[in-house]
Amino acid sequence: MNRVTSATLPNSLHASTDSRFQLFATTAPGLESIAAGELKSLGVRGRQEIGGVAFAGDLDRLYEANLWLRTVSRVVARLGHFHASTFYELERRARKLPWNLFLPASGPVRLRVTCRKSRLYHSDAVAERVLSAISESASRVIEASDDAFKGEEDDADGADEAERADKEGDRATGVERPAQLFVVRIVHDQVEISADTSGELLHRRGYRQEVAKAPLRETLAAAMVLASGWRRDEPLLDPMCGSGTIPIEAALIARGIPPGAQRKFQFMNWPTFNESRWNSILDNARSSATRSNAQINGSDRDAGAIGAAERNAERAGVADMIHFGETAISDSMADLNKIEKGAGWVLTNPPYGIRIGEGEDLRNLYARIGAVLKTKPGWRIGVLTPDTGLIGQTRLSMASRFDTRNGGIPVSFMVSAKPGESRGRVR
Repeated sequence: MNRVTSATLPNSLHASTDSRFQLFATTAPGLESIAAGELKSLGVRGRQEIGGVAFAGDLDRLYEANLWLRTVSRVVARLGHFHASTFYELERRARKLPWNLFLPASGPVRLRVTCRKSRLYHSDAVAERVLSAISESASRVIEASDDAFKGEEDDADGADEAERADKEGDRATGVERPAQLFVVRIVHDQVEISADTSGELLHRRGYRQEVAKAPLRETLAAAMVLASGWRRDEPLLDPMCGSGTIPIEAALIARGIPPGAQRKFQFMNWPTFNESRWNSILDNARSSATRSNAQINGSDRDAGAIGAAERNAERAGVADMIHFGETAISDSMADLNKIEKGAGWVLTNPPYGIRIGEGEDLRNLYARIGAVLKTKPGWRIGVLTPDTGLIGQTRLSMASRFDTRNGGIPVSFMVSAKPGESRGRVR
């Protein structure tokens, strides 16, 4: 017999911290294992799926996931899963879901609908039926946002979601009454409905109000730092830092500062929101931040980018531990000799074009970086690149830590081997 299955939720609108939710942390493709590791550090055992990590937790876990996860695009609560091959079946079963737990007292609703290989294939018609079920369940007319019936062509939760938002603009941004997003996915007549808990995508920490050309998302920069093997007390250099995202994310990690400490979340608009509990979690997180002696450096030949990086670091609260300099790549690499501590890391996201200016092509750039690192025993490099063939120019033994997309371009994060370890050169 087909029936609705949903998270274990209370009948009361005021959920306690003991209430269990089925949650899903969405990531860019390729970052699932890193996000699973982050959840593990929070004491949560997750299950990796395509496009993210599924896990269960109470309200505290929901709050902590949004506050602490650095590589995740958003966290959704899965309301229910059921079979529906007709609109009658869809609406009848959708009415049984606990919508009131996730509906703000006022404000519009937005639906993102995906239909694949199902008898219900018209996303707008599906959205209309679900909106009707929400209104009936809430016993009031639910206002639809201007794009309430927005359909998506993705094939997994979170697949390139941040990139879509970058292109379209996050519709939660700048809205006086932020729309509550519900995600509806129908695959092979199986319906899954989730409620967004995050609001603006989680890569929007709040500090990066100025960007340089081809900015790197904060979640991807954090993934590079976490996947590299860099330790919090080791020196780190980004010789092409742009607006400073990699050094800033590294500094936040080094100090144990939660990435979501300066922003608001959609769950704060729910009737289930426990403000005193959230404030306690936030205060504990802020008080757990520590001092760090890590030497973190960022350089770029663009004076405007360096100015933006310095102001971004100030907003992030880590300006005192990052040294930014307006320096050409060759000079910043030469400055490695000035770093007092021993072994360290170069983490960077080089330009993806054919040329980087002044007659210097990318092959020469990679070759020069490799040549410098060969003179620095113990130093390692992590580089995000769309062309693994360029890695061969470094003459270093490197291997991929993850493959994902950046700005719609497939990229690999390549990391050099530990001293004395041979992985075979990637060409």
